[in-house]
Amino acid sequence: MVKVEIVDEKEVGQSPYASSSDSRTSSSASISSVESDISVDESFFDRVAALVDIVPPTTRHSIASRISKTASIFKRGGKLVGNIVWVVTTSALLVALPLALTLEDEAKIVAQEKEMLEQQQGAQQMLAPPMYPSGSNSGQPQQKSLVPPGF
Repeated sequence: MVKVEIVDEKEVGQSPYASSSDSRTSSSASISSVESDISVDESFFDRVAALVDIVPPTTRHSIASRISKTASIFKRGGKLVGNIVWVVTTSALLVALPLALTLEDEAKIVAQEKEMLEQQQGAQQMLAPPMYPSGSNSGQPQQKSLVPPGF
């Protein structure tokens, strides 16, 4: 913040900003004396808050309104996206999950039926006599395996 003080002409000689001939040539002495007067209690936030006075009120208002409009757009957009995600998730849980479980059960039943059919066909082939006699073994009986197919 800027602090304005009225300075009497009697104190002009004591001010670090006084324009005497000695201070014009030696600027480092006056700067060091001004630096020592700076308040150590001033925080970074206080310095940033003091910068507000540099920006004109109309510009501050336009910046603040743009920021608030942008924030409200993001808020509405986030709420809309959240609602869409909620609808999709609950729909998936209520419709797609039971459908997937039913299809999986049906696939298991089809696989069991197929396995049973293969077992029946394998049992019939083991009991049925061979259609073609083997000519490679002349006179020797052919050994049948006792292990069903698939093992």
